[in-house]
Amino acid sequence: MKTTNDLTQGSISKALIKLATPIIGMSFLQMAYNMLDMMWLGHYGSDDVAVATVAAVGAATFFTWLGVSVMLIVKVATEVGVSQRMGAKKYEEASLFTGNAIIWMAILALAYGAFSYYFAPRLIGFFKLDSDLVVNIAINYLQIIAIGAPFYYMNQPLTGIFTGAGNSTFPFKATTIGLVVNFLLDPLLIFGYGPIPGMGAEGAAIATVLSKMIVTIILVVTLKKNIINLPIMKEHFKMKWEMTKEIFRVGTPVGLHSGLFACFAMIMARIISQWGDLPIAVQSVGAQIESVSWMTMEGLATALAAFTGQNYGAKKWDRVYKGFLVAVAFSVFLGLVVGAIFIFFGGPIFGLFINGAEAIRLGAIYFAILGLSQVFMCLEIGTSGAFYGLGKTNPPSFVGITFTGLRIPLALWLTSIPALGMTGVWWSISISSFLKGIVLFAWFMIFILFHPERDKSKLQKKRWVRFLPTRVRQQIMENQIDS
Repeated sequence: MKTTNDLTQGSISKALIKLATPIIGMSFLQMAYNMLDMMWLGHYGSDDVAVATVAAVGAATFFTWLGVSVMLIVKVATEVGVSQRMGAKKYEEASLFTGNAIIWMAILALAYGAFSYYFAPRLIGFFKLDSDLVVNIAINYLQIIAIGAPFYYMNQPLTGIFTGAGNSTFPFKATTIGLVVNFLLDPLLIFGYGPIPGMGAEGAAIATVLSKMIVTIILVVTLKKNIINLPIMKEHFKMKWEMTKEIFRVGTPVGLHSGLFACFAMIMARIISQWGDLPIAVQSVGAQIESVSWMTMEGLATALAAFTGQNYGAKKWDRVYKGFLVAVAFSVFLGLVVGAIFIFFGGPIFGLFINGAEAIRLGAIYFAILGLSQVFMCLEIGTSGAFYGLGKTNPPSFVGITFTGLRIPLALWLTSIPALGMTGVWWSISISSFLKGIVLFAWFMIFILFHPERDKSKLQKKRWVRFLPTRVRQQIMENQIDS
């Protein structure tokens, strides 16, 4: 049974919803992985031990984030390369591209795993943490993840193959199974039971690796069964220089953007560490909770990239534009809802993850500040997906790197203001998110409205066309564009 989803015809909103829903669900599941760890670890031992454990995992997570950024090179390039070839009906070429992508997935995952294992002490030492307990926990956590690097880092690029082919259901099912396994293993390995000793953060790392290993196995087996009309044979695993260049040309700006984002976040964490371990723990937990909005938008952006890629390959520019507008409407709605929840209910929400009155007070402040920029953060992520689908990864990367990098001098300046203190770090994040959303949205609108190929459709400017039945109008528009 073939389950490829042709995104070049039919209702735009339905096509996006059908593709985006499992991806968003998968994003929530990924968020749940992280949140489960933080929830259990936030109640591990005494308040001081819990804060130390959460701070340690938060520090180590910056480097797992860096590894995910490296893998984004292949993930985004695969989504774009496969979707555009599927849209153009070049199925054999799509299979060959997939084979090359899988080779690079394995190479990069193994290389980063070896790097993060060997250099773990030096990497964690970057934060100059005061507590030896926090340092040791962070090193052990990072090294366990490094041992399971092929499973921890390859799942997202593997899902890119399915998404590019227009099928997001199977990765969602696989991730759901992995989450269930993680849910069962987390309390067992963190707190211990019977003969199994409580291992704290190390137990959380082992549970994460084992659950992701199961997801990897399911994705690989499903891919071999060729249920998405994308056969992968031995002959497709031949390194092609042209495709390797395409993978790194398309994916490197995205990976660089995400990697520098992680590096900037590390520097921000180091700035705020001068106020102690508690602010680091607050920022780590706060970022996990905030992922409700940005991981939802990442899911929509991934769906929009596949939708845009297929329609770009089919030369259907009007569908590209309308699909983007649908995504923008969703972005604004989500940002408003999540922002309001963070501003008015940030404290009680934070209290679910970590104990202590001071931690909850700081968590409420964090959410109140970040809640103001949720709309613009969502807008930036959604617009990035539209650019990715066109194979143009430079604009989102340029905007992201420029304004995220601005956070560092802005944070240093704002924290020097006595009235703001350490909250200046969080204000710098919110201000830069506002700027990124506005600038990138404007850039895409200018690009798409004045693109010469889109101007081939003369009927777009005629008002009377709007009064025709939807199917008739769509057929006329498609014929006009194809001509």
